[in-house]
Amino acid sequence: MIAIQDLTVSFGGDPVLSGVDLSIDHGTFVGLVGPNGAGKTTLLRAIKGTITPDNGTISIDGDPVTSLSAREVGRRIASVPQSTTLSFDFPVRNVVEMGRTPHISRFGSHDADDVTAVEEAMVATGVERFADRPITEVSGGERGRVLLARAIAQGTPALLLDEPTASLDVNHAVRTLELVRGFVDDGRTAVAAIHDLEMAARYCETIVLVAGGEVRAVGPPADVFDTASVRACFDAEAFVGANPATGSTAITAYPTTGTNPRRVHVVGTGRPAARAVSRLSAAGHDLSVGPVPEGDVVAGVAADADLPAVRVPPFHRPEGPHVADAVALAAAAEVVIVVGDPAESLRQVVETTTPTVRVSTGFDPADVLAAVASADEDPDAASPSVEES
Repeated sequence: MIAIQDLTVSFGGDPVLSGVDLSIDHGTFVGLVGPNGAGKTTLLRAIKGTITPDNGTISIDGDPVTSLSAREVGRRIASVPQSTTLSFDFPVRNVVEMGRTPHISRFGSHDADDVTAVEEAMVATGVERFADRPITEVSGGERGRVLLARAIAQGTPALLLDEPTASLDVNHAVRTLELVRGFVDDGRTAVAAIHDLEMAARYCETIVLVAGGEVRAVGPPADVFDTASVRACFDAEAFVGANPATGSTAITAYPTTGTNPRRVHVVGTGRPAARAVSRLSAAGHDLSVGPVPEGDVVAGVAADADLPAVRVPPFHRPEGPHVADAVALAAAAEVVIVVGDPAESLRQVVETTTPTVRVSTGFDPADVLAAVASADEDPDAASPSVEES
């Protein structure tokens, strides 16, 4: 549907996009993600033909965008801008009707098909109830939905959306992406700049990661989003796993700490231990876990991060080989973090010669990082005996 080759765009001599190559197929939902100023909006504007690139070509359905008139582009691509500011005082219905402009001759008027397209677009976006209200008298989120309705009414095979959920509450944000997802499932193409990485992973089958004016990665969310890519492109530490409710990729971001990576073994179960593993993994520590029951949330987090983990059958006490394997992992670590009170059966795991620090189950994420750092800086001071439970 859209083919981009060697695209370069500069403003005032400053490069914004450089050497972008991208191919977007019919019937796909593509999410553009990246930090502020990465060039996502510029890329959308270039696809629509509203800016002239310094170099490269963009084709829409096989035709160079430069060879198409504004009306021809408007019959192939509709766009929803990031800004919802509108200076004119037209009723909402009239704003949505503007989406039909590319389909009407210079001296023509709306016909029955146009009226139907407008009505259906307003109903789909939930703006029909204030169709006669001046656009300047609705909220920013409502204006965003009106502009989406205008794009839908345009009836194009492709939609470009620049931060379509930025001004919406969570209900309307989800409804908007569900609506766009539905259009894509019916055969349309959508390209959206989305700042919420989890939303992008949930609804888009293809992610385009843009940073520094370049495309850093293209592919399914599970392939594009990982700890290294989030750190490199967003300057943030992140744990990347699976959302248990949707099955889609989940990204939990943290501030960058500049942690010195260590080899760490974590002992504990349940959500508190899972939080510890997630934070330590995001910081770049080399982790192992166990023993943990199969099916425990910690086991799931370890699997998401592809960590070595000693697993025991559910409702079974760790013993024999399980304990021996965990002892070996703990002995090979530089620090052992114990979350909460360990069971008596785990005494061998937490009493290796490796410096051991226990954190409470109600720890702050920064606490577990500090625990590792303190053991690294002063092992003798950071090796308290672990209480029996």
